[in-house]
Amino acid sequence: MASFSPMPPCSACMSHLDLNLIVLLILLACGIFSHNTAVTIAAAVLIVFRITPLEVYFPLLQQHGLNIGIIILTIGVLTPIASGKIPGDEILKSFMHWKSILAIGIGLFVAWLGARGVQLMSHQPNIVAGLLIGTVAGVALLRGVPVGPLIAAGILSLLIGSK
Repeated sequence: MASFSPMPPCSACMSHLDLNLIVLLILLACGIFSHNTAVTIAAAVLIVFRITPLEVYFPLLQQHGLNIGIIILTIGVLTPIASGKIPGDEILKSFMHWKSILAIGIGLFVAWLGARGVQLMSHQPNIVAGLLIGTVAGVALLRGVPVGPLIAAGILSLLIGSK
């Protein structure tokens, strides 16, 4: 009589699990639970890509997604200037205020940190997962904005002494 084992060995179970899909589902749940539209939509779109033939476009998304996102973010930030909601003379006057000058300095520093972050993420891809998890957790749980991975990597590069 042959023996029947209802449970496959643990390694067999693990080979059937798509841990990346599970992580995306957890992120989707976090986005829904925290009412964070950005995380919810991002996770949902990536789940659709993951479970359909669209997954062939992952390399394209990886290669250009960050640049496209930065372009869209920049358009959003510059729209009040382009639309005239912030008049040109008001922009010029703001350069005479100490807060605006401080904002320029901080903007320069953050852009420099972002560049360091890109370098660190490309040279040490093993830290990318931690940065992404921390950023997404901050977005989902603390109602943050998902612009943190580059700056987080830049700060990390300062802390660990990497360029």
